[in-house]
Amino acid sequence: MEHLDAEREAPALDARDLLRLVRTHWRAITLITLLCTLLALGWTLIQPKIYSATASGLVVATGEQDLASALAGNNLAQSKAVSYESLATARPVAVTVIDELGLDATPEELLPRIATEVPVDTPEIRITADAQDPTEAADLANAWVVALSEQARAVESQGDEDAINRVAVQPLSNASLPPTPSSPNLKLNLALGLVGGLGLGLLYAFARYKMDRRIKSVEEIRDGFGVAVLGVIPTDERLVDHREIIETGYSGGRGHHEFSEALRELRTNLSFVSVDNPPKMIVVTSSLPGEGKSSITANLAVAIASTGRNVVVVDGDLRRPVMTDLFGLVPGVGVTDVLTGQVQVDEVLQTYDKFPNLQVLGAGRTAPNPTELLSSKAMHNMLETLAEDALVLVDAPPLLPVTDAALLTASADGAIIVATAQKTTTDELSKALENLHQVHGHVLGVVLNRVPTTGADAGYYGYYGKSYYASSDEQTAPTTGAQPIVAAPAAAPAAPWKEPTAPAAEDAAPAPQAEQTKNEDSPEHETFGIEAWGRSGSSSGSTSTGH
Repeated sequence: MEHLDAEREAPALDARDLLRLVRTHWRAITLITLLCTLLALGWTLIQPKIYSATASGLVVATGEQDLASALAGNNLAQSKAVSYESLATARPVAVTVIDELGLDATPEELLPRIATEVPVDTPEIRITADAQDPTEAADLANAWVVALSEQARAVESQGDEDAINRVAVQPLSNASLPPTPSSPNLKLNLALGLVGGLGLGLLYAFARYKMDRRIKSVEEIRDGFGVAVLGVIPTDERLVDHREIIETGYSGGRGHHEFSEALRELRTNLSFVSVDNPPKMIVVTSSLPGEGKSSITANLAVAIASTGRNVVVVDGDLRRPVMTDLFGLVPGVGVTDVLTGQVQVDEVLQTYDKFPNLQVLGAGRTAPNPTELLSSKAMHNMLETLAEDALVLVDAPPLLPVTDAALLTASADGAIIVATAQKTTTDELSKALENLHQVHGHVLGVVLNRVPTTGADAGYYGYYGKSYYASSDEQTAPTTGAQPIVAAPAAAPAAPWKEPTAPAAEDAAPAPQAEQTKNEDSPEHETFGIEAWGRSGSSSGSTSTGH
């Protein structure tokens, strides 16, 4: 299967991805660029200063008597200038200059400091000399032109007595003292350091991107694994260091809209997973511990129960049960007691105080064989019994450490896998999906949890809700009190079902009956009862990540 291929190719980066990449690693890119620029500056400062001086000579042809002879002489001078360019870097010229200036150097040491140039279609020869002293550079260039003239005269006089009278190299201009060193070039080196550092910084960021196996975007799950992303749950500071039920159907104050709205989006997307055959038994699991599956299960149950549908939460993690503590219920009796025939399931179901249509079945006493119990026929029959008149959410153990969740999925209608943004790797998610497919379990989709709401990383996961809700708070939210999400008229009839609410203790919350009425009267209120799970239509497993 394509989504189980751990060696699949990463999606190509587009312009937006590159921009996010730079925003994510801008500190490292800036540091590397600054470091390279400083290294270029330091290297420049420790290099010796080199001065360059240029002198020139002119190749002339003499003895022209008419126009034709003058043209021929000019052509001869240009061709000789080209040949004299190689003569200028010959060892005999260097020996002559050393003798003339009395230098303490060998021709081999002197020749690398000389550069020659012949402009195109001209008889001019330019000699550039380098030295650590400006005067020495000028003297060296001038002496080199004179030595070249003497060497050219010696070469031309061989075999042709009249050649010396026809072609000669004459000094054209003396070298002037260079006011500034030609090397090192501070501006050029700083520019090269800046560009090189920027390139290295981008290369570092790209390497980090390629080597980072963590899930970096919604598209990476949807396109890479072929699995729908049912929800994108933002980071909430109330769940940073502990589990808590924070979904009540009302805003907990400014800045808490996005978590509740993300749960509603997940709730809505679940109703479209399979419209013709809606799931009634859903296993919620993850790849590894600590990815927030239990908090997602509990808060999703509250979100669904707030619409009026009956919900049963089953603690299927018999090794590390947390559901009774999370809902504030009595622990000790639950799944293991029912499966061993000690009690009936109706006797151990506990009702959540704030929602009478939400019941919780704890894990029960610690069992020595949790895998055998969860894969038993009794477990399947119990889930089917609970699903007759309620939606069953099973909080299962992680998929990779144990096989419990895979076995539960085989008995359920499907599984939701919770993955943590910037933590869960593609390899872990791939292995988790593989474990489910080995038991022919149906994967409903993935919930991406703890998605950053600010910074460049928020764009990677398609999350843009924080600024929207912050702006909405500034315009419409009252200064005190927990308020319903949807505004309502002042007067309204009493609601047939009264939903208890759990506002903050320090806030003066409105009466639950009034709030329920407001939500029902509002045209924007979302109807999500039993009908929503059984209506006909096309199914959809994808999620809309913009709010």
